[in-house]
Amino acid sequence: MELRWSYSLFLNSSAISFAGGREETALDRYVAAADSNYEYRLLNTVGGEGYTAHVVELTSQQWRTPQEVDRPIWKHWLTIVRPKHVVTGTSLLIVSGGSNDKPPPQINPVLTQIASATASVVSEIRMVPNQPLVFTDDGRKRTEDGITVYSWQKFLTTGDETWPIRLPMTKSVVRAMDTITSICASPEGGGIAVDKFVVAGASKRGWTAWTVAAVDRRVVAIIPAVIDLLNLKASFEHHYRAYGFWAPAIAEFERSGITEWANTPRFDELMQIEDPYSYRDRLTIPKYIVNSVGDQYFQPDSSRFYFDALKGENYLRYVPNTNHSLKGWYADAAEGAVAFYQSILMNAPRPRFAWNFDGTDAIRVKTEAKPETVKLWQARNPDARDFRLQTIGRAFASSNLEDQGDGVFVGRVPGGSSGWTAYFIELTFPSAGRYPFKFTTAIRVSPDQLPFGPPPQREASPGNRPAGN
Repeated sequence: MELRWSYSLFLNSSAISFAGGREETALDRYVAAADSNYEYRLLNTVGGEGYTAHVVELTSQQWRTPQEVDRPIWKHWLTIVRPKHVVTGTSLLIVSGGSNDKPPPQINPVLTQIASATASVVSEIRMVPNQPLVFTDDGRKRTEDGITVYSWQKFLTTGDETWPIRLPMTKSVVRAMDTITSICASPEGGGIAVDKFVVAGASKRGWTAWTVAAVDRRVVAIIPAVIDLLNLKASFEHHYRAYGFWAPAIAEFERSGITEWANTPRFDELMQIEDPYSYRDRLTIPKYIVNSVGDQYFQPDSSRFYFDALKGENYLRYVPNTNHSLKGWYADAAEGAVAFYQSILMNAPRPRFAWNFDGTDAIRVKTEAKPETVKLWQARNPDARDFRLQTIGRAFASSNLEDQGDGVFVGRVPGGSSGWTAYFIELTFPSAGRYPFKFTTAIRVSPDQLPFGPPPQREASPGNRPAGN
């Protein structure tokens, strides 16, 4: 079996020209549409030790009408931290959640620490999506999955391409970048040029990091976390066939019937808007993809449905013994993300390594750079193909691997026993910054078999075919 390089350098016209060489999508049209509601207001400027922070009220857009939703005007708190010495025009933008009924935030010390450590502007946009929202024909105060499901239902039943929630979430971040550039260029903002961004976010915000990069060439790298769902249709089916049920974490999608739409043409049309996998030919920038091994939403081997198809420079980091929150390992995961970000700022080379699963319950890794440590992580569930933290607890254990020669490391797990074993290799490399790089291989589950059949589906009919068919 051929080794897979953890990244390959790739260049095509979609990476060179934002407007040309690709088919326009609903996402492109929505983000590009003029909206006179966009504005920002500088609320406060705070001086700290070695930094200046600006708190901004950002109005990004109008999504829907007052007849459809109680808050059609999307507002966000945007915090911009500028260290005393800025040495780069590239900035980190963290996309966060939060509620639209809260006061302006205090300055997040994580932002000031990263800004000072990297000598770069670091910002955070909150309330993505703008929530809670109450839709007129629904009456329910919705957040997170509730908003996503409602917006998807509207698209699936009407074909209106402006309904999917990814559109306004993406535009929120685009407007945040516009605002950061504008404020930093002003006398109050230090008169500095900020014109490139590394976008990071977790869960739906990580999802949005992908789509922002797909439509805005100012994004030079992304750090999406705990959103292991690219190629969503395949991932959905894999989820069900592993468990024999839909996990409670995605109950909103099951109750609403979204899961039963997956084999319809209209759902395919939705995925052309929402699924980052649909934009993979555009996404040639470096990516540091952080996932939770025990995530209650996703199967641990979900990267098999997208990672090999990604273009450009791509890294995985699976964090063991965590759920969707990364609780207990958050600081460790954040340090790896900062190392990646700093390497982008410094234009420093990142380690090259490749791996393959050889079909005998083993992983073989070949590295070009010398790692500091290499670990095999593994856990076994004797009863089910289920590695959620809530099911097996902190069951993943590690063992150190030694170089077999020429930078080859091999991890083996016991085969032939009942149940399932999940395993992967983690590599730590020195970086040019304060924190080391931490990367992993993909995860393999052995035996590589699914115990259940496919999920129930609705049959395609004229009522759920794409508009115009």
